[in-house]
Amino acid sequence: MPGQFCVIAPDVKLGRDVVIHHFVNLYGCEIGDESRIGSFVEIQKRVRIGRRCKISSHTFICEGVEIEDEVFVGHGVVFINDKFPRATTAEGRLQTDDDWHAVPTLVKRGASIGSGATILCGVTIGENAIVGAGAVVTKDVPGGATVAGNPARALKIESLPIEQEPN
Repeated sequence: MPGQFCVIAPDVKLGRDVVIHHFVNLYGCEIGDESRIGSFVEIQKRVRIGRRCKISSHTFICEGVEIEDEVFVGHGVVFINDKFPRATTAEGRLQTDDDWHAVPTLVKRGASIGSGATILCGVTIGENAIVGAGAVVTKDVPGGATVAGNPARALKIESLPIEQEPN
């Protein structure tokens, strides 16, 4: 159920029992069953959010991102979809959609991304991986790994059960 002051474009596909809080901007995306979207979140076109995900407030998920089921995204997480962002072309005219393409990013099932993390494009965050708060992810994160820092580096690798008790 959408909160107040939400902009939800008609091309958004919402699953069953999706919870959307106030001040959210969604367009051209798909959000799976029982997912929760916090306040001040923007999710752009061609983004897929799986089932039972939690997207915390102040997060930006740009075109080209796929988030599988049961993923946690903390507050203020930013995804990037362009390795060489520019406002203008080499000729000096403003860029249009024809002048670039979104570089895909994949967040696999059960991963957790801490608050304030930045996820550069073209990476995969593996199943049940943990990205520490404030990390800058520049490379793939293996499944079960815990990474932190700028650039993010592995702290430990272990398999985490999906059935963990909630905090």
